[in-house]
Amino acid sequence: MESTDGYQVLLYYKYVRIDDPKDFAKRHLAFCQELGLKGRILVAEEGINGTVSGTIAATEVYMEAMHQDPRFREMVFKVDPHEGHAFKKMHVRPKEELVTFRVDRELDPNQKSGKRLSPKEFHEAMQDEEVLILDGRNDYEYDLGRFKNAIRPNVRSFREFPDWIRDHLADYKDKKILTYCTGGIRCEKLTAYMLEEGFRDVAQLEGGIVTYGKDPEVKGLDFEGKCFVFDERLSVSVNRVEEMTVGRCLHCGEPSERYINCRNDPCHRLYLCCSGCEEEHGGFCGSSCEKEAKTV
Repeated sequence: MESTDGYQVLLYYKYVRIDDPKDFAKRHLAFCQELGLKGRILVAEEGINGTVSGTIAATEVYMEAMHQDPRFREMVFKVDPHEGHAFKKMHVRPKEELVTFRVDRELDPNQKSGKRLSPKEFHEAMQDEEVLILDGRNDYEYDLGRFKNAIRPNVRSFREFPDWIRDHLADYKDKKILTYCTGGIRCEKLTAYMLEEGFRDVAQLEGGIVTYGKDPEVKGLDFEGKCFVFDERLSVSVNRVEEMTVGRCLHCGEPSERYINCRNDPCHRLYLCCSGCEEEHGGFCGSSCEKEAKTV
Protein backbone atom coordinates (compact mmCIF):
# COMPACT_ATOMS: atom_id res chain seq x y z
CA MET A 1 0.00 0.00 0.00
CA GLU A 2 2.57 2.54 -1.10
CA SER A 3 1.34 6.10 -1.14
CA THR A 4 2.46 9.69 -1.47
CA ASP A 5 0.74 10.68 1.77
CA GLY A 6 2.42 10.92 5.18
CA TYR A 7 3.82 8.13 7.26
CA GLN A 8 3.26 7.01 10.83
CA VAL A 9 5.15 4.99 13.40
CA LEU A 10 3.08 2.69 15.64
CA LEU A 11 4.23 1.46 19.05
CA TYR A 12 2.08 -1.12 20.83
CA TYR A 13 1.93 -4.24 22.98
CA LYS A 14 -0.60 -6.54 24.58
CA TYR A 15 -0.20 -9.27 27.16
CA VAL A 16 -2.69 -11.87 25.95
CA ARG A 17 -2.60 -15.61 25.25
CA ILE A 18 -1.36 -16.59 21.77
CA ASP A 19 -1.47 -20.36 21.42
CA ASP A 20 0.87 -20.86 18.46
CA PRO A 21 3.37 -17.96 18.24
CA LYS A 22 5.28 -19.49 15.31
CA ASP A 23 2.20 -19.85 13.13
CA PHE A 24 0.91 -16.43 14.19
CA ALA A 25 4.28 -14.83 13.36
CA LYS A 26 4.36 -16.41 9.90
CA ARG A 27 0.86 -15.26 8.99
CA HIS A 28 1.34 -11.85 10.56
CA LEU A 29 4.53 -11.23 8.60
CA ALA A 30 2.69 -11.90 5.34
CA PHE A 31 -0.07 -9.48 6.37
CA CYS A 32 2.41 -6.73 7.25
CA GLN A 33 4.30 -7.19 3.99
CA GLU A 34 1.04 -7.00 2.05
CA LEU A 35 0.42 -3.59 3.66
CA GLY A 36 3.96 -2.42 2.95
CA LEU A 37 4.81 -2.02 6.63
CA LYS A 38 8.33 -2.17 8.01
CA GLY A 39 9.35 -2.75 11.59
CA ARG A 40 9.95 -5.27 14.35
CA ILE A 41 7.24 -7.37 15.99
CA LEU A 42 7.80 -9.99 18.70
CA VAL A 43 5.22 -12.70 19.35
CA ALA A 44 5.14 -15.03 22.35
CA GLU A 45 2.61 -17.18 24.13
CA GLU A 46 2.17 -14.24 26.50
CA GLY A 47 1.32 -11.70 23.78
CA ILE A 48 2.62 -9.28 21.16
CA ASN A 49 5.05 -6.35 21.19
CA GLY A 50 5.62 -4.27 18.08
CA THR A 51 6.88 -1.13 16.42
CA VAL A 52 6.05 -0.62 12.74
CA SER A 53 6.11 2.21 10.24
CA GLY A 54 4.08 2.75 7.10
CA THR A 55 1.86 5.15 5.24
CA ILE A 56 -1.06 6.62 7.13
CA ALA A 57 -3.43 4.56 4.99
CA ALA A 58 -1.55 1.30 5.62
CA THR A 59 -1.13 1.85 9.36
CA GLU A 60 -4.81 2.72 9.74
CA VAL A 61 -5.75 -0.53 7.98
CA TYR A 62 -3.37 -2.40 10.26
CA MET A 63 -4.78 -0.90 13.47
CA GLU A 64 -8.35 -1.57 12.37
CA ALA A 65 -7.53 -5.19 11.50
CA MET A 66 -5.84 -5.74 14.87
CA HIS A 67 -8.81 -4.29 16.73
CA GLN A 68 -11.11 -6.69 14.88
CA ASP A 69 -9.30 -9.57 16.59
CA PRO A 70 -10.92 -10.11 20.03
CA ARG A 71 -7.47 -10.70 21.55
CA PHE A 72 -6.31 -7.21 20.57
CA ARG A 73 -9.59 -5.27 20.71
CA GLU A 74 -8.41 -3.13 23.62
CA MET A 75 -4.81 -2.76 22.45
CA VAL A 76 -3.55 0.83 22.58
CA PHE A 77 -1.47 2.18 19.70
CA LYS A 78 0.92 5.08 20.28
CA VAL A 79 1.09 6.94 16.96
CA ASP A 80 3.84 9.29 15.80
CA PRO A 81 3.90 11.10 12.44
CA HIS A 82 7.10 10.60 10.46
CA GLU A 83 8.51 11.66 7.11
CA GLY A 84 8.99 8.09 5.91
CA HIS A 85 9.73 4.59 7.11
CA ALA A 86 11.55 4.30 10.45
CA PHE A 87 12.81 0.80 9.61
CA LYS A 88 14.60 -0.81 6.68
CA LYS A 89 12.89 -4.23 6.84
CA MET A 90 9.89 -6.06 8.28
CA HIS A 91 10.51 -8.73 10.92
CA VAL A 92 7.97 -10.75 12.91
CA ARG A 93 9.68 -13.20 15.26
CA PRO A 94 8.37 -15.78 17.74
CA LYS A 95 10.06 -15.46 21.14
CA GLU A 96 9.96 -17.06 24.58
CA GLU A 97 9.25 -13.66 26.21
CA LEU A 98 8.11 -10.29 24.88
CA VAL A 99 10.81 -8.64 26.98
CA THR A 100 13.63 -10.90 28.10
CA PHE A 101 13.53 -11.08 31.89
CA ARG A 102 14.35 -14.72 32.66
CA VAL A 103 13.17 -15.01 36.25
CA ASP A 104 12.39 -18.33 37.90
CA ARG A 105 8.65 -17.71 38.16
CA GLU A 106 5.74 -16.89 35.89
CA LEU A 107 4.83 -13.21 35.84
CA ASP A 108 1.44 -12.40 34.35
CA PRO A 109 0.82 -8.63 34.28
CA ASN A 110 -2.87 -9.33 33.76
CA GLN A 111 -2.93 -10.92 37.21
CA LYS A 112 -0.47 -8.72 39.09
CA SER A 113 1.41 -5.53 38.29
CA GLY A 114 1.96 -2.08 39.75
CA LYS A 115 -0.82 0.46 39.98
CA ARG A 116 -1.23 2.25 36.66
CA LEU A 117 -0.94 6.02 36.83
CA SER A 118 -2.11 8.43 34.13
CA PRO A 119 0.42 11.09 33.04
CA LYS A 120 -1.27 13.62 35.34
CA GLU A 121 -1.27 11.21 38.29
CA PHE A 122 2.35 10.27 37.63
CA HIS A 123 3.42 13.92 37.49
CA GLU A 124 1.62 14.65 40.74
CA ALA A 125 3.15 11.61 42.44
CA MET A 126 6.65 12.70 41.38
CA GLN A 127 6.32 15.87 43.44
CA ASP A 128 6.51 13.87 46.67
CA GLU A 129 10.11 14.19 47.87
CA GLU A 130 9.89 10.81 49.62
CA VAL A 131 8.99 8.83 46.51
CA LEU A 132 11.60 6.82 44.59
CA ILE A 133 11.45 7.17 40.79
CA LEU A 134 12.94 4.15 39.03
CA ASP A 135 13.85 4.20 35.35
CA GLY A 136 12.86 0.79 34.01
CA ARG A 137 15.07 1.01 30.93
CA ASN A 138 18.73 0.38 30.12
CA ASP A 139 21.51 2.72 31.21
CA TYR A 140 22.18 4.13 27.71
CA GLU A 141 18.50 5.08 27.39
CA TYR A 142 18.61 6.91 30.72
CA ASP A 143 21.72 8.82 29.61
CA LEU A 144 19.83 10.46 26.74
CA GLY A 145 16.80 11.51 28.79
CA ARG A 146 14.96 10.75 32.03
CA PHE A 147 12.49 12.06 34.53
CA LYS A 148 13.80 14.57 37.04
CA ASN A 149 15.34 12.85 40.09
CA ALA A 150 14.97 9.37 38.58
CA ILE A 151 17.33 6.60 39.67
CA ARG A 152 19.74 5.46 36.95
CA PRO A 153 19.81 1.66 36.68
CA ASN A 154 23.30 0.28 36.08
CA VAL A 155 22.04 -2.29 33.56
CA ARG A 156 22.75 -2.76 29.88
CA SER A 157 19.85 -5.18 29.31
CA PHE A 158 16.46 -5.72 30.92
CA ARG A 159 17.37 -9.21 32.16
CA GLU A 160 19.88 -7.62 34.58
CA PHE A 161 17.13 -5.87 36.57
CA PRO A 162 16.32 -8.67 39.06
CA ASP A 163 19.90 -8.79 40.34
CA TRP A 164 20.18 -4.99 40.30
CA ILE A 165 16.98 -4.61 42.32
CA ARG A 166 18.13 -7.13 44.90
CA ASP A 167 21.51 -5.37 45.20
CA HIS A 168 20.29 -1.75 45.28
CA LEU A 169 16.66 -1.58 46.40
CA ALA A 170 16.32 -4.34 48.98
CA ASP A 171 16.20 -1.77 51.82
CA TYR A 172 13.41 0.24 50.21
CA LYS A 173 10.54 -2.25 50.11
CA ASP A 174 8.34 -0.02 52.27
CA LYS A 175 8.95 3.06 50.10
CA LYS A 176 6.58 4.30 47.43
CA ILE A 177 8.20 3.55 44.09
CA LEU A 178 7.26 4.94 40.67
CA THR A 179 8.48 3.16 37.55
CA TYR A 180 8.48 4.17 33.91
CA CYS A 181 9.78 2.94 30.54
CA THR A 182 9.36 3.85 26.88
CA GLY A 183 5.88 2.51 26.13
CA GLY A 184 4.90 0.64 29.27
CA ILE A 185 5.66 -3.00 28.45
CA ARG A 186 8.79 -3.37 30.57
CA CYS A 187 7.15 -1.82 33.62
CA GLU A 188 4.39 -4.41 33.45
CA LYS A 189 6.93 -7.15 34.17
CA LEU A 190 9.17 -5.02 36.38
CA THR A 191 6.41 -4.03 38.79
CA ALA A 192 5.01 -7.57 38.85
CA TYR A 193 8.44 -8.83 39.86
CA MET A 194 8.88 -6.15 42.53
CA LEU A 195 5.52 -6.99 44.08
CA GLU A 196 6.51 -10.65 44.12
CA GLU A 197 9.73 -9.63 45.89
CA GLY A 198 7.80 -7.89 48.66
CA PHE A 199 7.76 -4.25 47.58
CA ARG A 200 4.55 -2.82 49.00
CA ASP A 201 3.74 0.32 47.01
CA VAL A 202 4.74 0.13 43.36
CA ALA A 203 3.19 2.13 40.52
CA GLN A 204 3.90 2.47 36.79
CA LEU A 205 3.40 5.20 34.22
CA GLU A 206 0.60 3.91 32.00
CA GLY A 207 1.58 4.14 28.36
CA GLY A 208 5.15 5.04 29.19
CA ILE A 209 7.18 8.10 28.29
CA VAL A 210 5.75 8.43 24.78
CA THR A 211 2.22 8.74 26.15
CA TYR A 212 3.38 11.16 28.84
CA GLY A 213 4.89 13.45 26.20
CA LYS A 214 1.65 13.58 24.22
CA ASP A 215 -0.63 14.33 27.16
CA PRO A 216 -2.26 17.75 26.49
CA GLU A 217 -2.27 18.72 30.15
CA VAL A 218 1.12 17.54 31.38
CA LYS A 219 3.00 18.30 28.13
CA GLY A 220 6.02 16.27 29.15
CA LEU A 221 6.83 18.37 32.22
CA ASP A 222 9.78 17.22 34.34
CA PHE A 223 11.17 14.95 31.65
CA GLU A 224 14.72 16.04 30.92
CA GLY A 225 16.29 15.34 27.53
CA LYS A 226 14.86 13.02 24.87
CA CYS A 227 13.40 9.54 24.84
CA PHE A 228 15.40 6.77 23.16
CA VAL A 229 13.38 4.69 20.66
CA PHE A 230 14.33 1.44 18.95
CA ASP A 231 14.11 2.52 15.32
CA GLU A 232 16.06 4.70 12.91
CA ARG A 233 14.89 7.87 14.65
CA LEU A 234 16.78 6.83 17.82
CA SER A 235 15.12 9.60 19.84
CA VAL A 236 11.90 11.61 20.15
CA SER A 237 11.10 14.81 22.02
CA VAL A 238 9.02 14.58 25.19
CA ASN A 239 8.98 17.85 27.15
CA ARG A 240 6.96 20.39 25.16
CA VAL A 241 7.41 23.15 27.74
CA GLU A 242 11.17 23.19 28.31
CA GLU A 243 13.31 21.03 26.04
CA MET A 244 16.90 20.50 27.14
CA THR A 245 19.91 18.37 26.33
CA VAL A 246 21.12 16.19 29.20
CA GLY A 247 23.09 13.62 27.20
CA ARG A 248 26.88 13.86 27.50
CA CYS A 249 29.66 12.51 25.31
CA LEU A 250 31.21 9.52 27.08
CA HIS A 251 34.72 10.77 26.32
CA CYS A 252 34.73 14.56 26.74
CA GLY A 253 31.53 15.15 28.72
CA GLU A 254 30.22 17.80 26.37
CA PRO A 255 26.47 17.87 25.54
CA SER A 256 25.61 15.26 22.91
CA GLU A 257 22.58 13.34 21.68
CA ARG A 258 24.57 11.37 19.11
CA TYR A 259 24.74 7.59 19.49
CA ILE A 260 27.37 5.26 18.04
CA ASN A 261 28.22 1.60 18.63
CA CYS A 262 31.67 0.68 19.92
CA ARG A 263 33.81 -0.56 17.02
CA ASN A 264 35.01 -3.49 19.12
CA ASP A 265 32.51 -6.16 18.00
CA PRO A 266 32.51 -8.22 21.24
CA CYS A 267 31.52 -5.01 23.06
CA HIS A 268 29.37 -3.21 20.47
CA ARG A 269 28.20 -0.89 23.26
CA LEU A 270 25.72 1.79 22.23
CA TYR A 271 26.80 5.09 23.74
CA LEU A 272 26.70 8.86 23.33
CA CYS A 273 29.69 10.30 21.51
CA CYS A 274 30.34 13.61 19.76
CA SER A 275 31.78 13.47 16.23
CA GLY A 276 35.12 14.89 17.36
CA CYS A 277 35.61 12.19 19.97
CA GLU A 278 34.53 9.47 17.58
CA GLU A 279 37.39 10.49 15.31
CA GLU A 280 39.85 10.99 18.17
CA HIS A 281 39.10 7.65 19.84
CA GLY A 282 38.54 5.68 16.65
CA GLY A 283 34.96 4.78 17.49
CA PHE A 284 35.92 2.79 20.59
CA CYS A 285 34.17 3.31 23.93
CA GLY A 286 37.43 2.98 25.87
CA SER A 287 41.09 2.12 25.69
CA SER A 288 40.51 -1.53 26.65
CA CYS A 289 38.21 -2.03 23.65
CA GLU A 290 40.72 -0.33 21.36
CA LYS A 291 43.52 -2.62 22.60
CA GLU A 292 41.35 -5.72 22.31
CA ALA A 293 40.35 -4.88 18.73
CA LYS A 294 43.97 -4.31 17.71
CA THR A 295 45.11 -7.68 19.09
CA VAL A 296 42.53 -9.68 17.12
